[in-house]
Amino acid sequence: MKILLTGGYGFLGWHTRARLHALGAHEAFAVGRNQWDELPRLAVGVDAVLHLAGINRGNDREVEQGNVELARDVVGAVRAAGATPRIVFANSVQSGNDSPYGAGKEQASSVLADLADEVGSGYVDVRLPNLFGEHGRPRYNSFVATFVESVLRGETPRVNDREVDLLHAQGAAQSLMQALTTDLPRLDPRGTPTTVEGVYGTLRRFNELYTAGDIPPLLTTLDVNLFNTLRGGRFPERNPIGLSPRTDDRGSLVEVVRAHGGQGQTFVSTTRPGITRGQHFHLHKVERFVVLSGNARISLRRLFTDDVVSFDVTGDVPQAVDMPTLWVHNITNTGDTELVTLFWTHELFNPAAPDTYPEPVAPVEGGS
Repeated sequence: MKILLTGGYGFLGWHTRARLHALGAHEAFAVGRNQWDELPRLAVGVDAVLHLAGINRGNDREVEQGNVELARDVVGAVRAAGATPRIVFANSVQSGNDSPYGAGKEQASSVLADLADEVGSGYVDVRLPNLFGEHGRPRYNSFVATFVESVLRGETPRVNDREVDLLHAQGAAQSLMQALTTDLPRLDPRGTPTTVEGVYGTLRRFNELYTAGDIPPLLTTLDVNLFNTLRGGRFPERNPIGLSPRTDDRGSLVEVVRAHGGQGQTFVSTTRPGITRGQHFHLHKVERFVVLSGNARISLRRLFTDDVVSFDVTGDVPQAVDMPTLWVHNITNTGDTELVTLFWTHELFNPAAPDTYPEPVAPVEGGS
């Protein structure tokens, strides 16, 4: 299925592109604000439009009418292209409330539903709750991103405690993908009930443990997602994590993983000189590399970017490098002896759902 993804370079757009890319079931074409005039051309021959572009900042009129105008632009592009795509709208649980944002989202939904009726295609309204996830912008995408920034800076934000349903951006992306094939006119993906104060407290405790290299208790899916969001904010500036050997006349001992709760799996590999392992990324898995003997280069690249981050590590100075989610990574033996590496993940390996998606770290010319 050929998909036009508006807002494809924003927070939810990036996560949606990453999931589409990982699962490989559809061909997605992202469009951002700097390509908006090209919408009619880009809409030619598409099977579906995922409309994620939106406005949530500005004065009341800019927010309300801005969301309506974006929907009308999509209508104009589909008409001009003579296309009959399925329309999927990333709406909000605030749609129809008394706020300018809610009013704008409700009107935009009506505009897009009318378009689907006009061209004889399907329409799915996806009502999303509060979203969060890796690489969100503080004070813009999510209060969780703002809390991550505050925790890392050692600041105490003002917390107006209230109950909230939180949905990770990958969960939202999964619902948007489901909308491509569902027979339902509306989807209401549910978040996890929590509190604003509870989220801040969790992030603060997680960061206190993780600063020393410990893995916090990952007992729920929300715990894992909050930890991955925190890790995304720490990477790459706060990596690698130094490990302290305990040495006496018998030799040395290094605690490479101290996990405070949840599952975990450890394995050790050997790698011949010049050989590279990895070349893949994960959507949710927490993974740690520790070189025990030899020399290696660990390289990582965030999806849909070209910049590669590399760390040269050695078994002589133990360090932990944790792989952030949605970053392609590998490890290469750069020495002339066998490389011994310990790997740890927070969950037991499931061959039916390995959460491992092949891709080279080196940017692919012409790639998305």
